[in-house]
Amino acid sequence: MGLFEKSIEPRCAYCAHGRPLDQEQIVCPRKGVMDPGSHCRSFRYDPLKRVPPRPAKPAGVGLPDEDFQL
Repeated sequence: MGLFEKSIEPRCAYCAHGRPLDQEQIVCPRKGVMDPGSHCRSFRYDPLKRVPPRPAKPAGVGLPDEDFQL
C-alpha cells in the first residue's frame, strides 16, 4: 500500500477518489465534501498525490570550517 513507508495513515488528501476543491476541502464522489485529514472505507492510496516529508538535514551542516581542521 505504501511508497517508501510501510504504514501510511489514510487521508482524503491523497486518496485516488478525491479531488481538491481548495486547500481546506476535498470532493469525494462517494461521500461529498470532506476534510483533507479524514478518510472513509473506500480509501484507495494514490502515491502521486502524497508529498513525502522532507528528509532530515545531515549532522554537521552549518558548522564552521574550523571544526573540520586538524
